[in-house]
Amino acid sequence: MIQKILLILPFYFFIYSCAEKKEERPNIILIMGDDIGISDIGAYGSEIETPNIDQLANEGLRFTTFYNMAKCNPTRSSLLTGLYTGGNGAVHLANLTKQAGYFTIMSGKEHFDPWVPEYCKAENVFDHSFYFWATTEYFLPPSGKFERPFFLEGRELNANEIEYDKSPMYKTDFITDYALNWLDEAFEEKNPFFLYLPYHAAHYPLQARPEDIKKYRGKYLKGWDEIRQDRFAKMQKLGVLPKAAKLSQPEDNLNKFRGPLIPEYTEYYAWNSLSKAQKDSLDLEMAVYAAIIDRMDQNIGRVLKKLEKHGKLENTLILYLNDNGSCPFYTNKITDVGPGPANSYWSLRATWANLGNTPYRQYKQCGHEGGSHTPFVAYWPGKIAPNTITHQPGHVVDIAPTFLDILNIQYPDSIEGYPTLPLHGSSLVPVFMGKERKQPDYFVSGMEKFRMFRSGDYKIVRLNGEDWELYNIIEDPTELVNLADSLPEKVIELSNHYANTPLGQQ
Repeated sequence: MIQKILLILPFYFFIYSCAEKKEERPNIILIMGDDIGISDIGAYGSEIETPNIDQLANEGLRFTTFYNMAKCNPTRSSLLTGLYTGGNGAVHLANLTKQAGYFTIMSGKEHFDPWVPEYCKAENVFDHSFYFWATTEYFLPPSGKFERPFFLEGRELNANEIEYDKSPMYKTDFITDYALNWLDEAFEEKNPFFLYLPYHAAHYPLQARPEDIKKYRGKYLKGWDEIRQDRFAKMQKLGVLPKAAKLSQPEDNLNKFRGPLIPEYTEYYAWNSLSKAQKDSLDLEMAVYAAIIDRMDQNIGRVLKKLEKHGKLENTLILYLNDNGSCPFYTNKITDVGPGPANSYWSLRATWANLGNTPYRQYKQCGHEGGSHTPFVAYWPGKIAPNTITHQPGHVVDIAPTFLDILNIQYPDSIEGYPTLPLHGSSLVPVFMGKERKQPDYFVSGMEKFRMFRSGDYKIVRLNGEDWELYNIIEDPTELVNLADSLPEKVIELSNHYANTPLGQQ
């Protein structure tokens, strides 16, 4: 009998070990906001109510310095492939999770650079996908047709084919509806799941549910000058700024380069110079923007609630970031309809975008920190220590090697008949575990004419193809003192270094 038990024990030990190993592979959820400034999230200084993102931050890790590519399509391209630029041989994050046996879901915005291969498109890499390309409205327009189509696993949908739970249909809500429905299927699977949830909030146009707008109406009558000071103070108190950060001057953060350049939208002016009626109109504009972010957070809460209900939250890694800084580009189509309703095509102005990017300079498309800086939250119960903050810098190209590390798999040698392209980032897992990682040799962001290149303590960056500016990004993280004239040899060194990188060689 004892001999029989001894023979059985190794078998049970094997089963237990396999179960334990399998349990260690977390579900992964990657959530992204759109055109949202770093200080527009509560856990990074905002008065906007984002309790669910804040929960992830308070129970997880916040990065004070994390870079995207400063614009929608390059950020998504680099985030999902781990490459600054590439082509055939690029590997999508969903390919990696599938290789590890994951069930894969995408619901949200897809927008790639031309170099991303066709085989990386959503319908080719996810088990289930609901997506749209770039800009489209939040509410169904009065015409009954969205500006751009939605796709369900590659099939274009008519507006009346889109499924939604709450009327009137609202994009942030029905993006989440599709994800939640597919999570039911994922929970039935024996393997873990990967959910990619790239929201369109708070991209143009400014459209929000009336009940969400009502929460914020009147809160912005204080104006951008005072609220920007409030946010900066809160960010300092929270510890989510680099230690040497100072508040940049609002006059340094205008939209000078993308028209139409309409002064009331693109230039700074003091809040106290405005009439009561002007302040009321501007309060509504920012209230709608805040409402869009609030609604996104409510939907993130729906996801968290479902995970908790099904006992999945404790073994799920959740990452949150934005694709670029807040956007000040004038894109209004109808000027006699204010922000909010389904027939509104209103955009956020530079002064409010400057508030979102507190305390940094510039905005979407720019390699300056206001355009390329994102909140980055990593939540992983039992692995990441709660309520921790790191000043170690990271970049969206680091996500793919992080996945490889967590999935415990090797990067494939080939894909779709092409040799794979080497990844450009490095794993963030050491940072997640509270350790120091070897800082990557460089970080790149911003559109070509607005490019930034950071290596070590220094960063070069330009505006609209002008001469390189130079900053000691450790001593001057908000880029207030341009050192280009005093350290020309450093500018040459970094520009030569950039020229030898994949983006610099284009």
